[in-house]
Amino acid sequence: MTTLRFILGDQLTREISSLSDLDPATDVVLMAEVADETTYVGHHKQKIAFVLSAMRHFANRLREEGIRVDYVRLDTPDNAGSFSAEIARAVSRHRPTRIVVTEPGEWRVLEAMRGWEDLVGVPVEIRDDDRFFASRARFRRWAGHRGTYRMEFFYREMRRETGLLMDGDEPAGGQWNYDHDNRKSLPAGLGIPARERFPPDPVTAEVLDLVRRRFPHHFGDLEPFGWAVTRDNALKALDHFVRHCLARFGAYQDAMAEGEPFLFHSLLSPYLNVGLLTPREVCAAAEAAWREGRAPLNAVEGFIRQILGWREYVRGIYWLRMPDYADSNILSAHRPLPWFYWSGETEMNCLSQVIGDIRRTGYGHHIQRLMVTGNFALLAGIEPAEIEAWYLAVYVDAYEWVELPNVHGMVLFADGGLLASKPYAASGAYIDRMSDYCAGCAYRPDVKTGEGACPFNYLYWNFLIENERILSRNPRMAMPYRTLARFSAERRAEIRRDAETFLDGLEVGDRVAT
Repeated sequence: MTTLRFILGDQLTREISSLSDLDPATDVVLMAEVADETTYVGHHKQKIAFVLSAMRHFANRLREEGIRVDYVRLDTPDNAGSFSAEIARAVSRHRPTRIVVTEPGEWRVLEAMRGWEDLVGVPVEIRDDDRFFASRARFRRWAGHRGTYRMEFFYREMRRETGLLMDGDEPAGGQWNYDHDNRKSLPAGLGIPARERFPPDPVTAEVLDLVRRRFPHHFGDLEPFGWAVTRDNALKALDHFVRHCLARFGAYQDAMAEGEPFLFHSLLSPYLNVGLLTPREVCAAAEAAWREGRAPLNAVEGFIRQILGWREYVRGIYWLRMPDYADSNILSAHRPLPWFYWSGETEMNCLSQVIGDIRRTGYGHHIQRLMVTGNFALLAGIEPAEIEAWYLAVYVDAYEWVELPNVHGMVLFADGGLLASKPYAASGAYIDRMSDYCAGCAYRPDVKTGEGACPFNYLYWNFLIENERILSRNPRMAMPYRTLARFSAERRAEIRRDAETFLDGLEVGDRVAT
């Protein structure tokens, strides 16, 4: 009696639930690189290379344990191109008595899985993904009948349940959240640690050649490629972050600097999201650094909050609200995505720098995503589906379960406040305060309107004017709307005129740039 166990490209964890009771004597593990998954958006070249190489290394690890692995490569001539078709072919080859899978991270894949039993005539068992702190059912219980959801309250429950950063029943240090200590701009002369990168081995080199040939028109630079693609190297990356970056991560996690895309950030999200690392071991390593006096509490709490709090929270929102979550557009934003999101060719230096970094590395940290590329999309009224597809395409760590709530709810406020309590809109002053981008810009953050004015300045006030009917009722927007109320009719008209001229001049292009 053979069990066919199907492992997805973001399930590269030896302890995944679908492998928990594997019998090497009888069972077969199926892994498949399929065209559908590489092209449903035009993924960054490094994203495709990272996932395919990590999959191949994981398959080799299973084989070293004596496990039989049926591995279908993307360039195999008879590759059918989809998960469902490859499941059907594998059933024909192995004649299993059942199929075991772990629930996927994306709704569209779950819908396909639910049809496999009828497709192949073999029982299909879909198991919970227990790599997360909170199961989908656990989050549903927390959400209950709430009209809105706030991460902070969910995070506190997770702290209590896991014991992370707890002293008995109380939070370590007497506070739940040290965010007020984590908003410093980068001081001049502060040394930035060199990041540990991993040269491609022969397996990765073969994948890089495949991606180079097969996806020449996808976004992003393929090389230099330095991501960890094995469990061992991902653990080295975790150790490097804890030793060399964590202590300063907290204070400078919101800072931005030209030529420094990584700063003190962990770069661990790609490994967490494919399963090379687990959230429990990552949080435990950070907590140990604090308890051993190697990192301050504000840094460790801020880092753990991103994983135990925010990461779990957005996954919960995704599964609670899908498949209809992406349909809302409370601010009626319909402007097409500007071409510079693909090309990086814009005189706004902050956007040019951030998009250039993404092109080269496939990475951007949370403030670059929220307050530069996201802030512009919000202020300019970009169609949610278009900017959401962009976020899903350009980052190495992007998967719909984490990308969609972050962009739809946090960046765009398109869900009307279900996920975030206010729109995260800001003028050029914020970017100037948290970065050195403005010094090299054609625009000036201290000029509000007219010639030389930073577009973020008049776009910010234009955004408030355009959405006054909806947003002025939000208590957290009371202060900017009190300021707006003091603007003269002439100043409002000037703001509207500058914004309209600028937005009408944006060049719109195709969805993918070479």
